[in-house]
Amino acid sequence: MGEKKAKLIFKHNSFEILKEGDYVLCAVSGKKIMLKNLTYWNVDLQEAYFSANEVNIKFKNTKK
Repeated sequence: MGEKKAKLIFKHNSFEILKEGDYVLCAVSGKKIMLKNLTYWNVDLQEAYFSANEVNIKFKNTKK
């Protein structure tokens, strides 16, 4: 059985599943993030991040 991409709405401290799936993609690296491992996201940009490293990269690029 294949993995399916989910569609989410990111909220503060939670997310709402609009389309059932197993993963989302990191907005910075494009890596798959399994929903059970999803920890980092930006509510304003509605983006998910694989790790704190990608959050830092996004923050630095946004400040420029």
